Amino acid sequence: MKLIKAIVRPNRVDEVKDALSEVGIPGMTVSEVRGHGRQRGHPTIYRGSEYEISLLPKVEIEVVLPDDLVDDAIDAIMNAARTGEIGDGRVFVIPIEQGRIIRTGERDTV
Repeated sequence: MKLIKAIVRPNRVDEVKDALSEVGIPGMTVSEVRGHGRQRGHPTIYRGSEYEISLLPKVEIEVVLPDDLVDDAIDAIMNAARTGEIGDGRVFVIPIEQGRIIRTGERDTV
């Protein structure tokens, strides 16, 4: 099993959700996060004063899946989240040793 963590623009979440559903991945966890990568934020003007926004709003999508679905999921996320501009996000793949279903106690086979 693998955990895919994708950091994407907030306005691309629905497209990513739909793309994952199309490749047979129905579930995900979504969290609102803030951060920056290479773009380092951007200047903005509020009430006549300019200031720097250094932590930008992003969305983190987490999906746990079997190894054979990882490449399809990554392709779906990248195609749905890509705008071609700086700040489109990142995708990380992390190995998962095991999972348990809390209600029943059985091992999760995803």
